[in-house]
Amino acid sequence: MTCLYPGTFDPITNGHLDVIIRALKIFDKVVVAIAKSEHKSPYFSLEKRKELAILATKNLENVEIISFENLLVDLAKQLRINTVIRGLRAVSDFEYELQIGYANNALWKEFETVYLMPNLKNAFISSSIVRSIISHGGDVSNLVPHEILAFLKD
Repeated sequence: MTCLYPGTFDPITNGHLDVIIRALKIFDKVVVAIAKSEHKSPYFSLEKRKELAILATKNLENVEIISFENLLVDLAKQLRINTVIRGLRAVSDFEYELQIGYANNALWKEFETVYLMPNLKNAFISSSIVRSIISHGGDVSNLVPHEILAFLKD
């Protein structure tokens, strides 16, 4: 069984990797779907985010990285994948994710959302925290996969 793991991944973090690794214990394959998300004004281009995700997951089997610009439900139907995974770090994440999960299910009754929690050491990591630290010249080496560090300094 295959699942989708959608997000902006701006950039991919150790928290994201943690969720991918946990998902691989449940699913045969994880398709990481990187959203264009122009309304979020991503720091990195879609192409760069995809490149970083490919680098970060290169040692994981059964992980595919794709990008998309349409509704997640439409992508899921197109790929014939009816299960999506989402990471939850805090109660505030749950409220937002629950709304999105209900909305997606209203659009496609077969659509299921599985929520996974990252390891406690990764629970505070978010892409926005990483971007903020990078923009101030800080060290993010313990927050992101080491494979992408050099690319973040550019």
